[in-house]
Amino acid sequence: MLTVLFFGRLTDAAGSGERRIPLPPGVADVAALRGWLGRDDPALRDALAAPDVRAAVDGALAPDDAPLLGREEVAFLPPVSGG
Repeated sequence: MLTVLFFGRLTDAAGSGERRIPLPPGVADVAALRGWLGRDDPALRDALAAPDVRAAVDGALAPDDAPLLGREEVAFLPPVSGG
């Protein structure tokens, strides 16, 4: 099972901060997971496609071509600001 975490504005777009899902067929990397998560939800698709949204796999920042095996924690992170 994948644990998919959404932070910041992505939580609103996803409707929750966490989803636990089996690895979908044909989803082999972070980019494919982004696409799969947004396939039926335009708001989430647009939020995940924003160029400033990063992904982390098992706690480490990861590129979109990072492979997924189906047992990872994948977090989608919007930019952080503060002061």
